[in-house]
Amino acid sequence: MLWRRFRPEPTATVVRREPGSATKLRRVLSTVVGFASDTAVRADGEGRYATQIRPGWDVVGNANGGYLLSVAVRALREAAERPDPVTVTAHYLSPGRPGPATVTTEVVKRGRTFTTVAGSMDAAGKRLLQVLGTFGDVSTPMGPERVEAAPPDLPPPDACSAVEPTDTFPPPFMGRVDLRLHPDDAGLASGAPSGELRVRGWFRLRDSELIDTIGLVLAVDAFPPTAFNARLPVAWTPTVELTAHVRARPAPGWLRCAFTTRFVTGGFLEEDGEIWDDTGRLVAQSRQLALIPRG
Repeated sequence: MLWRRFRPEPTATVVRREPGSATKLRRVLSTVVGFASDTAVRADGEGRYATQIRPGWDVVGNANGGYLLSVAVRALREAAERPDPVTVTAHYLSPGRPGPATVTTEVVKRGRTFTTVAGSMDAAGKRLLQVLGTFGDVSTPMGPERVEAAPPDLPPPDACSAVEPTDTFPPPFMGRVDLRLHPDDAGLASGAPSGELRVRGWFRLRDSELIDTIGLVLAVDAFPPTAFNARLPVAWTPTVELTAHVRARPAPGWLRCAFTTRFVTGGFLEEDGEIWDDTGRLVAQSRQLALIPRG
């Protein structure tokens, strides 16, 4: 996640949807199909994959971190020859801008159940990401289950605040996803933060595109930073490291999402995320370490 916050523009950036409202979202036009197409990779030699960082997935010109990681994970999945990421960790080294990119992969171990792959993403002569991922099949549970938590309590999507893209904040990236913030957390976009280190809301892709387990990697980094609700002098929070755990393939429909922070210390903050599908099943978790720049 690399977000920059600016003073709200006179134009609306968040639309409050009342139940039954017919308000339409303003969209960023694209010449490509959607998330799957915009994260596609093509084999280009042993362990190498060519790709394009597509425009429109950016935050002030730099590609969203979850989008970049999704592209890399798609290449690592091809190398692993297994259907689902189970855990992926990325270290963010340089921002990425639209244009050609290369993902280089190395299979670390092929096991009977999992395959672990290391990889890197490079573009314009710079290393953008260093990634380690383990891949398997999460289509069915592998053992007993016990869950001592519940999905976040959210009003229906139409009663939440739809985040609209702008050229600054909220960023153009918001035109590629459908994000609805809990009314209690939506003030961060209009200069009225809640005061709590928490952001909750609904997530889905545009145009009814189904979310697979790579889409969950995007979802864990799609929401505004929790720090923007904390009444702290924070204008941006570049990601240092992001880890996503994929627990299950999501059912079609909206995802319930919640992100919280407990510690803002030493110039860093952690952000813990939970993603639940439309059936109330936990499908992904995340932890992110982000930098709080001085000044």
